[in-house]
Amino acid sequence: MDDARPPITPETKVGELLQHYPVLEAVLLEISPSYQALKNPVLRRTVAKVATLRQVAKVGGVPLGTLVGRLRAAAGQPEEGLASEGEESAPPPAWADAATAWRTWDARPTIESGGHPMEQVMKDLAALPAGQVYALITPFVPAPLVDLAAKQGFEAYSTHEAPELVRTYFRRG
Repeated sequence: MDDARPPITPETKVGELLQHYPVLEAVLLEISPSYQALKNPVLRRTVAKVATLRQVAKVGGVPLGTLVGRLRAAAGQPEEGLASEGEESAPPPAWADAATAWRTWDARPTIESGGHPMEQVMKDLAALPAGQVYALITPFVPAPLVDLAAKQGFEAYSTHEAPELVRTYFRRG
């Protein structure tokens, strides 16, 4: 292991990981098909700079300990400390209902064409009336976007409805 490279932790950003450990891209792609989005140059330049491994684990539906452990092993780092750190899915809150959403936006075509939905989603959330719910459809859990919305006072809930179909509900907290 090159001692000048930082250790791999749940808070390591994907962009930094791939900058310091470029060979780990292949490991990520093996771990979950959801990580194929890393091949999208726009997402690579934008999301990879802000998304942490903790967030990426949620996106890929991979236990955090498994993700970080495999990356550490491939990089020659010890795998200690995360084996039991899994995340259980919570039951959907009553407000997370597609039938009553104020607006629903399917961002999959935008993502598939190389775009990023963040600007549109944040614009929509800014216009979200009090007490209303916004539904976003993506091919994976948009964990960095959920975290950004949380910092702005929104609650979110994501559910996998089918392969390549995740519906994330937002409302003001």
